Amino acid sequence: MTLRHFLDLDSIDAETLRGIVDTAHAMKRAGKRVPEAMRPNDADTTVLVMIFEKPSTRTRVSFDVAMRQLGGQTIMLNHTDLQLGRGESIADTARVLSRYVDAIMLRANSHDTLIEFARHASVPIINGLTDRSHPCQIIADIVTFEEAKGPITGRTVAWVGDGNNVAASWMQAAVQFGFELRIACPESLRPDPAIEKWVKVNKGRIRITDSATSAVNGADCVVTDTWVSMGQKDADRRKALLQPFAVNEELMGKAEEDAIFMHCLPAYRGNEVTDEVIEGPHSVVFDEAENRLHAQKAILSWCLGA
Repeated sequence: MTLRHFLDLDSIDAETLRGIVDTAHAMKRAGKRVPEAMRPNDADTTVLVMIFEKPSTRTRVSFDVAMRQLGGQTIMLNHTDLQLGRGESIADTARVLSRYVDAIMLRANSHDTLIEFARHASVPIINGLTDRSHPCQIIADIVTFEEAKGPITGRTVAWVGDGNNVAASWMQAAVQFGFELRIACPESLRPDPAIEKWVKVNKGRIRITDSATSAVNGADCVVTDTWVSMGQKDADRRKALLQPFAVNEELMGKAEEDAIFMHCLPAYRGNEVTDEVIEGPHSVVFDEAENRLHAQKAILSWCLGA
């Protein structure tokens, strides 16, 4: 049987991704008691192990609660809990864990670590975040967009700020879900060229600009993220470069009147977004955070063959 890894949005076909989003909507409507038909087989004996090389609030808690609501159990491990830190190989770790559990969620510093896990595991591997991408977040974001504004296909999303791992997953989503994505960022913080190439090959409707106003003008949704991610050493340089890309009320005013604002959190108010925007009428950031739970349930359900 082919394993259903959830590694990146470019490695899963558009129809399957659409089904995962639709399942997430259904999971939310169902509430805490997920109907039997939406649970994996033998859910009560299903175990998810979660490995964290980086700290986490939303990923950790949403996956933990998601697995419990599906009827299964979880084990949480920091990288210091594993023999990986003492020289055991990723391949051996993946093989051993596969003998114990039904799925592995990994929040890794390097995307290469995720790929190595997937290469050697005999259970599904889920990308909980790497330096390259954050696909689980984007499933939740699309659920949030569609709750607020209807189907995302054909709409316009503006990303403002660093062309980081979350922006990369938005780029993949634009191709897979058929919406326009405009990215405003400094030239030196553009997204990964490999993902830009993939988008071009797949005829994605994506425009990259150094003007926040140009990107946001007439958009249905404005998205940003923290300017300094965990482990990055050049905070002062990045903040100076990104200051013109702060999302404030004036910038939001360039979007459609009923546009929504999203941020995957944690937010640093006064840097990438002002208090007035994140607490204002356009903001759906806490719906977005809640929808991580429903997205994780849908992703787990698909990976485990429900």
